[in-house]
Amino acid sequence: MEFLHNADFWIGLVKIVWINIILSGDNAVVIALAARSLPPHQQKLAIGWGSGAAVVLRIVLTVVAAKLLELPYLQILGGCLLLWIGVQLLGEEDDEEEGDAKPGNLMTAVRTILIADLVMSLDNVIAVAAAAQGSMVLLVLGLAISIPLVIFGSTLMIKLMERFPIIVMLGAALIGWVGGETITSDVSLRGVLAANPWMHYVAAALGAALVILIGKGLQARSARAHGDA
Repeated sequence: MEFLHNADFWIGLVKIVWINIILSGDNAVVIALAARSLPPHQQKLAIGWGSGAAVVLRIVLTVVAAKLLELPYLQILGGCLLLWIGVQLLGEEDDEEEGDAKPGNLMTAVRTILIADLVMSLDNVIAVAAAAQGSMVLLVLGLAISIPLVIFGSTLMIKLMERFPIIVMLGAALIGWVGGETITSDVSLRGVLAANPWMHYVAAALGAALVILIGKGLQARSARAHGDA
């Protein structure tokens, strides 16, 4: 317990908590989008399980993230997966507006949260690991403290989405933006991106636009199908 009297320990802990506050915003959006279609009593379960499992996942990823990021095409695959998740989550909005949607599935929501967090956390955990400076105690403690932060953020986002439905579209666009960024961050595109740094922002914007366009297109097709029924 000597580390508790070490100033570097507390400085490192503050760094990790602050990093997680900054980096957990998009995770809170994903959790809120995935859990919003669940019955109220299951929303808390999805947020709790999804947030806790996501933090555990980040701890595990810290050990292997640097190696995974060096694998070519992995982040391209992950970015495409995020685009698909964004489209699927946006598509659920239309079902709710139709009024005949079935309640969401708890395990499906948790699975969506974990898949999205797996992709979005690969580069984030490197920043956390750097702040921990090799201290597993510091890493685990800092990430554990971040759990209530993510839970609070997710709960707040669900309430805002219920009051302001446009936030659902903005949240899906954020996932698309991160998906575009993830694709251009792949090691196989490192040389191209170094020569054309603007591609990072163009790809992010295209990812956001793609999710909105495809998601809204699916919504329109679903609305026509309901109208013909």
